[in-house]
Amino acid sequence: MTKKAAAWFLLALVIALVFAPVTFAQGTQAPAKSYDWIDFAAALALGVAAAGCGLGQGRATAAACESSARNPGASGAIRIAFFVGVALIESLTLYVFVVVLIK
Repeated sequence: MTKKAAAWFLLALVIALVFAPVTFAQGTQAPAKSYDWIDFAAALALGVAAAGCGLGQGRATAAACESSARNPGASGAIRIAFFVGVALIESLTLYVFVVVLIK
């Protein structure tokens, strides 16, 4: 697909998405604006938890690699501690995900 064809396709997609609500609207009344702040808060909490867990796992991995490189004889114990730590870090994201699904 050339750049020109991709640009036309993208333009057609944007136009279709802009006019889709008008085209497929049912009824004559405009729906009342209602915001579900619980869904927003749950999604925000999941994003913050995932970002924090990603940063924590990255730091834990870097520390485990560095400590194994400094002391290769202790790499077995470091590996076990690393797996336990990463499992606990990952459990935070899974708990928040379950709360988001329950909400």
